[in-house]
This record gives sequence, C-alpha cells and structure tokens, in this order.
Amino acid sequence: MKVNIYYGGRGLLEDPTLFVIDRIVQVLEELRVTVKRYNMYEDKSGIATLPNTLKDCDGVILASSVEWFGIGGFMQQFLDMCWLYGDKEKISSLYMMPVVVATAYGEQDAELSLRKAWDVLGGISLNGLATYVDSHEILERNSAYLALIEKKTEDLYRNINQKIVKLPTSSTAVKNNIIKKSNIILTPQESEQLSKFVADDGYVKKQKEDIEELAAMFKQMLGDDDKQEESIYEDDIVEGFCKNYHPEKDFNAKYVIVITDIGKTLIINVGDNFVCEYGEDQDSDVKLKAESSLMRDILAGKMTFQKGFMSGEITAKGNFKTLRMLDQVFRFR
Repeated sequence: MKVNIYYGGRGLLEDPTLFVIDRIVQVLEELRVTVKRYNMYEDKSGIATLPNTLKDCDGVILASSVEWFGIGGFMQQFLDMCWLYGDKEKISSLYMMPVVVATAYGEQDAELSLRKAWDVLGGISLNGLATYVDSHEILERNSAYLALIEKKTEDLYRNINQKIVKLPTSSTAVKNNIIKKSNIILTPQESEQLSKFVADDGYVKKQKEDIEELAAMFKQMLGDDDKQEESIYEDDIVEGFCKNYHPEKDFNAKYVIVITDIGKTLIINVGDNFVCEYGEDQDSDVKLKAESSLMRDILAGKMTFQKGFMSGEITAKGNFKTLRMLDQVFRFR
C-alpha cells in the first residue's frame, strides 16, 4: 500500500500541521505503508505536474494550514491542476483524508472544502482531521490528542485496505450535469504531457512570445487590408455624393461632415460651384458628425440625414433649415 501526502502550507517551523503530518507518517510506516510526501512550497512551478504522482498510490492525504482564511493558494492550485490534468479514472479509486490545522478561524470550513473538491473530482473522500491550536506543543503534550491522530490514520489504512464503499453523493451529479468540462478531450497521457508543458516556465514564455509575434503579424496584415478597404470606401463616399447631386435653384451652402470613426472630414459646397472632397475642418453653414456605418446607410438609401439627426445618430450645428436641404440636394436611392 502507498499513500501520498500533499502539504499545501508555507513550511514554517511553527506550523503545527507539520507536527501532525510527521505523526501520521510515523503511524503509517508502523503499518508498513509506503509514504511519499510532497511539500508544494518547495517547488511552486512543479505543482502543475503533481497530479501525475497520483497514478501509483492507493490513498491521499491533503494537508493544509489555515493561517487567515481558507486552504491557501498552493493547495487550491494543486486541486485546480487535478481538475485540468489529473487522470479522473485513477482519482475515482483514490481514498482521500483531509488534514487541516488552523492557527486562525475556519478549520472546519477548510476541511469541508477539501472533501467537496475531492468529491467533485470523482474521488472517495473520508472524514479527516480538523483542529485549531496555537502551537504544536498543545498536541504534543496531550496524549488524548495524539491518540485521536493515530486513530484517524488507522481508519484511513482500514478504508484503503478493505476498499470501503461509500454511498453516492450529489457532488457527482453536480460534476456530471452542471460543471462544464473542456471542449478539448485529452487522454491521460496527453493531459500529463500538457501539465509538463504548463510547468515549464521557459516553454510557456516561448509560446507566449510566438503567439504575440503571430498576433502582430496578422494584425499588420489585417491592418493593411483595412487601410486598403478604408481607402476604397472613402472614394465611394465622394463618388456617391457626386452621382446623386441634384442642385436646387438659387441655393448655395457649405457643409462639413466629420466621419468620426475613420477620422476624415468631408467638405461639400453646393450651388454655383459644386465641390465634394476631403479636407480640413473649416467654417460652414452646417457641421455634422456621423459614423461611417450611418454614412453607408445614407448612401444606400436606407437612411436620410433628417432621420439620422432626429434619432441622435447624427449631431449637427448651424442653420437647421440648411440641414434639411441636404436630403433635397442629395437624393440617394
């Protein structure tokens, strides 16, 4: 029989969780159980590959410290990696006992969180140890407390040895029906390989650089296409106004249309000297602001300047009688 212990604390000498773990290891070794201990704080970048170590064990102990709130980042990260890259078929046969020793409030909540997480992963969670102490000396000097630790460890051994069956829980239904899995279906071997890549900072950094380089290249390509398309569209606007110009007798006016999203200003003189061209913002009888999408609708005959102004899609200032004349001198169909 083999049991893996995953310690998610910071490894501080005063952490009483370490004393409890040492006591558990001592009891398990007396029962001739092979024990492998993983201190996550020693290799933070290797947490992504830790789920691979679940393959050759029969039971798991998740040991966490509560220093101020919850199970802590290392343990949460390990459970995340189990969800993303762990072999769910193997986890489904693993017995897990949580061990939570708190120096702040919340040991029972933390123990329940570990059990719930393991249930959602599909494993078999057992009642564990959850206690609050100021220091390990409180446990060390109390024989009754030591006996309880030994009893819990022996219970873990019996559950694994006898392959105790637990009744189904709602967590399994939640996992199967509510929690969405990744659309990418990976084999356990592929998941293991992927977790190794994730743990390799150099590989991840290189991948990010490659993605950024590709993104920049495609952005430049799309930018060139957009500029070309924008240039064609700008010419279409001028051509559209010229083709659909219908002069009104004795009517002269100057319009400035700022097309906000493409940063262009259209200058239109109607009357004796018709001019339609792009230029700089200048004095005019009417100044309008509109987006290119609205200009497309106007050129296609789907919208008028008057309707655009009334709906608020066009802002205008100047002589509003002259504004209404725009739909008379330019008749788009």
